[in-house]
Amino acid sequence: MNILLLGYGKMGKMIEDIALLRNHNIAYIIDKDDSWEGIDAERIDIAIDFSTPYVVIDNIVACFNRNIPIVVGTTGWYGRLNEIRDLAIEQKKGLFVASNFSIGMSIFNRINEQLAVLMNSQPSYDVSIEEIHHIHKLDSPSGTAITLAETIIDNLDRKTKWELDSEDEKPNIINITAQRIGEVSGTHSVTYSSEVDDIIITHQAHNRKGFALGAVLAAEFMKDRTGFYGMKDLIK
Repeated sequence: MNILLLGYGKMGKMIEDIALLRNHNIAYIIDKDDSWEGIDAERIDIAIDFSTPYVVIDNIVACFNRNIPIVVGTTGWYGRLNEIRDLAIEQKKGLFVASNFSIGMSIFNRINEQLAVLMNSQPSYDVSIEEIHHIHKLDSPSGTAITLAETIIDNLDRKTKWELDSEDEKPNIINITAQRIGEVSGTHSVTYSSEVDDIIITHQAHNRKGFALGAVLAAEFMKDRTGFYGMKDLIK
């Protein structure tokens, strides 16, 4: 495949390395100071976006206008996700969005889902989420933490919303705590606490390679596809 990279930070460079190892070609790179001038859309099979929350929607729309399927790993813009998803479906454009491209994290969230189902009949347990990322991460909480929280809300009747660093002890709220430490690749823990014990599940990324590989696998999946997809579709 001929790939357009949108964003060329640490993740962009790692995606480039893995794409080349999998016999793909990086046709173009657009970083923060670059423009679309001189980009030949006919040469591009797929775009992969790991840019910033400030430009990601412009990048998605630019790809839609050029009929380029796009894989988006940038987070911090999900307030407009439903709007962009509906646009992709309506206009029959290709859009793959994930807050975390790690195959291990996808499995972890399936465990998170099943644990929430089991806990639906155990009201003595309260649930919280803790996430730790590197100091360069712009959004807080992380998109992954939000995805974990939303999965719990969909399966645990007593929880209806999440809050960051909530001081309220309302029974319907999932409290998310977020830390930014050094160059940590990403750690997410879901804790169910009762008076008698705690149940804790944790996913700890050792490096960004799993995220980069997942993004390239998603790009391979999205070639010539239209519609809206996510990691559940890739895992299937």
